[in-house]
Amino acid sequence: MKTNVLVIEYDKAVKNLITTALATFGYKFCHAGSGADAIKEAVSAQPDLFILDLCLPDVDGTDVIKKLRTWTNNPIIVVSARSEIHDKITALDAGADDYLTKPFSVEELMARIRAALRKMSCNKSGKDANVFVNGGLRIDYAANCVFLDNAEIHLTPMEYKLLCLLSRNAGKVLTHNYILKEIWGSNFESDTQSLRVFMATLRKKIENNSSKTLFLQTHVGVGYRMLRLQGGAS
Repeated sequence: MKTNVLVIEYDKAVKNLITTALATFGYKFCHAGSGADAIKEAVSAQPDLFILDLCLPDVDGTDVIKKLRTWTNNPIIVVSARSEIHDKITALDAGADDYLTKPFSVEELMARIRAALRKMSCNKSGKDANVFVNGGLRIDYAANCVFLDNAEIHLTPMEYKLLCLLSRNAGKVLTHNYILKEIWGSNFESDTQSLRVFMATLRKKIENNSSKTLFLQTHVGVGYRMLRLQGGAS
């Protein structure tokens, strides 16, 4: 069955470019030119992946991302003319999986779509792992829930993705480039700044002793590692 992509784009020229590329590469697609139409189309078409512009005529694209994330975990790739780091962080923190700046290469967009679909497939097939336990930290992968000392803690979608990546590689140092490619699909310097911001907010939520690193260890200039604690990681 062909992958169905919802293109949420107001600019007709850009919409035509993206949909033509999707058709050329064998994808099905549907289109919405506003935030309201995007939600309606998402409910009726149940797309496997979303390509979203932030500049829509009725609402900001980040609001669409937030609404979609209330009921679907399927990949959302932002394609936007906004290039400021703040815009990227806001969109990613709202639940976007990737961010591509206009003007863009069609080949790069297709590569990012393939990467996003691979991750989705791996996440679905890997849910048999069920639960990760490391000291007082417990992650229920199937339920998308995180607990610290038996109390549930609430993470943003991006914080949760980072925590899952680190937990699945507990004990290993993950470089900045590796994390960026796995989470963002890129390794641009500007995305490294975003990574530092998300890691800082994640650490605040899962570290209950600010004077000592309990779970996450920073390797300056290299990357991050989740430490294996007494109590084991499963």
